[in-house]
Amino acid sequence: MSANKSILVVIDPTADQQPALERAAWLAGQLGASLELLICDYDQHLSGGRFFSSDAMEGAQRELLKMHELRLEALAAPLREQGITVGVDARWEHPLDHGVLRKAAELQPIIVAKDTHYHSAIRRALFSNTDWSLIHSCSAPLLLVKPRQFAAEPKILAAVDPLHAHAKPAELDHAILALAKELATALHGDLQVFHSFDPAPVIAGATGSIASPIAVPVRELTAALEQSHRKALAQLLDAYPVPDSAVHLHQGVAAEALLALSSNLPADIVIMGAISRSGLKKIFIGNTAERVLDRLPCDLLIVKPAGFAIPVT
Repeated sequence: MSANKSILVVIDPTADQQPALERAAWLAGQLGASLELLICDYDQHLSGGRFFSSDAMEGAQRELLKMHELRLEALAAPLREQGITVGVDARWEHPLDHGVLRKAAELQPIIVAKDTHYHSAIRRALFSNTDWSLIHSCSAPLLLVKPRQFAAEPKILAAVDPLHAHAKPAELDHAILALAKELATALHGDLQVFHSFDPAPVIAGATGSIASPIAVPVRELTAALEQSHRKALAQLLDAYPVPDSAVHLHQGVAAEALLALSSNLPADIVIMGAISRSGLKKIFIGNTAERVLDRLPCDLLIVKPAGFAIPVT
């Protein structure tokens, strides 16, 4: 983690409960980090216009931000009494994600924490446009917090891809594991590692390449594929002392296997990487993450490749 151990917390000025703040405060206490509480707000009725006095509008904006600062100070006070260093910042920003990204670029936090919310009917997280923008564009590790309690010894599940089947750079797996290990140590938790392989595309390719009616050796192909993935996973974990019982190599579709494992453990945080597509400036999350983001029963921590940054205008 960065030497500047601060956690940026996005506060929702419209909500009474702040799960991200609760989680971030707990993490700060365990990691020895400081907190920075941020409210970004914007009201189009106070944005000014040709028929309104700019001085009056600017005064109204300042009053609104002052109100937010007072609320942030109220949230910060009990945390400071616990010995946590807390800064506050209220900004006139639109859209919200741009304000968060600008603040993150200035602060260089170890984590950016933000709430997500469940849909009461289907128990899935409803990611807003802001969430998706931060998932794609935030260079700092992004913690999306769901309103649930952590276990006394939280399980940290790191999802890796040692054969880089999805064009993921090798260093990203190490970034995921290093962060997972640090969190597990600091939180007195349990580090678990997940990887999956799907033999179906290989078998389908072998079937399509055989012109004569010869049976495809499915069992042999699957066994060989499993062996190669197991070997790659073991090599990746050489630098990370993880017991065999905490290493989960699954056969099948990665998204479904990850969802099942995160529920069965149960996991408290799933850490996964986001990758950049060749020729694109923004981050591509990948098929696995896109399919599990709103279905995971726990917090999600998104990690970017080293050096990733998007200028914010």
